[in-house]
Amino acid sequence: MSLPVFKACLLALDYRQGQELSEQGMHQDSSKGTCNQKTRGLLWVWRSVSLAMAAWAGLALFGSAAAEPLSSASAILPSSTEAVVSGGPAGPTPAWIEFCEHQPQECAVDASEPVALSLNQDVWLTILEVNERVNRTILAVTDQDHWGVVDRWNCPDDGLGDCEDIQLLKRRLLVEAGLPRRALQMTVVLGEHGMGHAVLMVHTSHGDFVLDNKRDAVLAWQETGYHYVKREGDDGSTWVWLGGPITPIVTATK
Repeated sequence: MSLPVFKACLLALDYRQGQELSEQGMHQDSSKGTCNQKTRGLLWVWRSVSLAMAAWAGLALFGSAAAEPLSSASAILPSSTEAVVSGGPAGPTPAWIEFCEHQPQECAVDASEPVALSLNQDVWLTILEVNERVNRTILAVTDQDHWGVVDRWNCPDDGLGDCEDIQLLKRRLLVEAGLPRRALQMTVVLGEHGMGHAVLMVHTSHGDFVLDNKRDAVLAWQETGYHYVKREGDDGSTWVWLGGPITPIVTATK
């Protein structure tokens, strides 16, 4: 069974479970119990159908989007810019720690890899293509809507995810394309209204650039308008401060 078909089967099962809950709610004896159970059942069905449709749409679009040319991001190799200055060691978010416990291969760093990748035209086009393709094909949803928890880091294999999930997928694809994982670092910033947000910072011979699910353009870190808080360290054992020890507990925005 192919992966998309397997996922579709899981989503269909989720939908059938929602239907069963709804039917159970409709056969409660007391009027109050009937109303409450029916409401919960219908909400479950609505949530399951919505997520199933969104995930199916994302999976269907993923292949076609890969064949489309870059639309908004410039393919011109950027000028050199200053790298971001890091400070002392910082603790990662609790959700990152849990993610690494379950998927250590996604957090491991090879110290023999370069800290900054050598940027040329082919590498730059790969970065642009992966950033835009993932932005097009993954539907941004909060962890609360997706998993029923405030903050959870995970690769969006079902076509749904929030900011950090989307950046993790970009990093995985860039590593598969031959870029060094050590130069691709998850980064926490403060975005609109001071809310925590996650981006992917790429260290290059031309400076540090940011991949973001809120825009298709890959910008130098100074051009994003974000306040930089902390990022993964070069050795993978800890994170480092970028803007001082003021940090959100979670990065649960879409």
